[in-house]
Amino acid sequence: MQKQTARTSEFNAALAQVASERGLDPKVVLDAIKQAILAAFKKDHPDQYNEEGEYDVTLDIVSGEAHIIEIKGKKKADVTPPGFGRIATQTAKQVILQRVREAEKTNILGEYEKHMNTLVNGMILRFAGSEIIVDIGKTEAVMPVSEQVLSENYRVNGKMMFYMDSIRDGFKGREVVVSRTNPNLIIELFKREVPEVNSQAVSIKKIARDPGVRTKVAVWSNQNGVDPVGSCVGQKGVRVQAVISEVNGEKIDIVPFSEDPEQFIINALSPATNILVKIDTKKMIADVTVPEDQLSLTIGRDGQNAKLAGKLTGFHINVKSISNNQISMTND
Repeated sequence: MQKQTARTSEFNAALAQVASERGLDPKVVLDAIKQAILAAFKKDHPDQYNEEGEYDVTLDIVSGEAHIIEIKGKKKADVTPPGFGRIATQTAKQVILQRVREAEKTNILGEYEKHMNTLVNGMILRFAGSEIIVDIGKTEAVMPVSEQVLSENYRVNGKMMFYMDSIRDGFKGREVVVSRTNPNLIIELFKREVPEVNSQAVSIKKIARDPGVRTKVAVWSNQNGVDPVGSCVGQKGVRVQAVISEVNGEKIDIVPFSEDPEQFIINALSPATNILVKIDTKKMIADVTVPEDQLSLTIGRDGQNAKLAGKLTGFHINVKSISNNQISMTND
């Protein structure tokens, strides 16, 4: 009786320890053990294993003793080979560890899945072809080339902030996808740096981004007396500079959102001034006229200012100076 009690304590203690250390349901561990025993039986006794047969494993949770049961219709037969327990131990251990790792990974991914669309600190571990593998704490994430900013210098052991974009099915199973290009990275950084945005006293209504180069953010106050632009800029620009620093100097324009499309276009074309706007809401086209000295500022380098303003407002923007030099810009 003492011997059985000792064996019981040993088996249950081992089961409880594995379940506790890995944060798993004990039933998951028991299932892994049964699958491992059946795999060992199939590998080490192919002459007794029937591919078309149906098998079950019984596991005495008191003693830890296992038996292979072959099921034929309503009949069940114990086909456990003599000394099978000793032969199967190593094979079973390896399979158990693999199953436990898989279950652990599932648990970890489930935890990260709850925190999708938020920021995460990460360190670049290695390059896998065009993709980058990032350590984000309890697991590794992948940053595809589509989520990489062309102007950023990624290097092994480099640390930066990432946006947790999604979970995808990869070659090695499900994996977390992180991004440096997603516009929501900017939004989440403002939530972190600006209490008014985090508390929703200030809303980021629209955002248009050219990753690594320039972003336009349209903000709106939900609370009387709160200046949305001033809140996001911060005293002496400290808040917006903190965001800019996280995206390696990417320029950020913060403009007031307006429900009046003409005014919104004027705001979106900032820092240009003295702008006249005529819109066609059916065709979503805006004809913009500016003084000659504001033309280049309105258009921006390589047309970027007008293009981002178009993305922000949803209008195709045509820009011309008072002297009728016209340039058509698109928000594509």
